[in-house]
Amino acid sequence: MSLVPAFEIGVWNAWIFMIWSLIQNLVIMADKKLYRRFGEAPDTKPSQGHKILNILSTLLWLLSTAYSIFLPLKLGTAWFPVGLVIFLLGLVTLTIATIDFATTPINEPVARGVYRYSRHPIYAALVLIYLGVGIASASWIFLLVTIIWVVLFGISAKDEERHCLEKYGDAYREYMDRTPRWLGTPEVVKSK
Repeated sequence: MSLVPAFEIGVWNAWIFMIWSLIQNLVIMADKKLYRRFGEAPDTKPSQGHKILNILSTLLWLLSTAYSIFLPLKLGTAWFPVGLVIFLLGLVTLTIATIDFATTPINEPVARGVYRYSRHPIYAALVLIYLGVGIASASWIFLLVTIIWVVLFGISAKDEERHCLEKYGDAYREYMDRTPRWLGTPEVVKSK
């Protein structure tokens, strides 16, 4: 890892890892039902803080994706396979969480699949993806971006949970009681 960031255009650069986000966004935009599910909820008015958070997230995503075009992967070093494994773990988790989210009826909280182990598996998966890219490319800039994502996701998670409590009430409160925010095993729900 060097203090001076690498900046080279090449085929074997980190953009290979980042192409997932473009594909995912195109799939979501192409399907109107998915787009409504992943977009802002029509029954809520986002707060000023949430709007700012969305702008910051979009800018961070654009900048990190653009930088990935110029960021060479560290092929032939220990950095690459370690980063690749972390990235793939994040990508698989993201795919499963996206499917769980998209296939849950809109009038129910998402509480099945990987959502049984985390209230925010998409955020956890994105952190793994960015961490994997940072390690596979040995880029301190991408690792710094990962830390920024952790902070932004922490703020966004609290905002989303507030919205879900308003929308789903006791059903979401029970889900929160048995499911950790980030990662863990679900508590066994005892029958009455």
